[in-house]
Amino acid sequence: MKANAGEVNVTLAAPLADLFPGAPRRTRVVAGNVDHMVDALDEKWPGMRDRICDTTPKIRKHMNIFVEGERATLETPLAPGADVYVLTAISGG
Repeated sequence: MKANAGEVNVTLAAPLADLFPGAPRRTRVVAGNVDHMVDALDEKWPGMRDRICDTTPKIRKHMNIFVEGERATLETPLAPGADVYVLTAISGG
């Protein structure tokens, strides 16, 4: 999926997308920073911000966001066309 000018490609973890009826695994939102991206996702699917971020606000410990393969924070800038992955942490024993 190729982003339009000024957009980023966002891939959501299946467990996250499944919580929001109609949310696709892959979508596009306007570039800015990760915080703006989370806001854009929450605008499309209300409640998604609460699943991704805590009240501090920071990315929840059980969530990971990667931008172009690097772990991101809410302040991480997003260049147009960037690939962003919102993943749930995997644990086990």
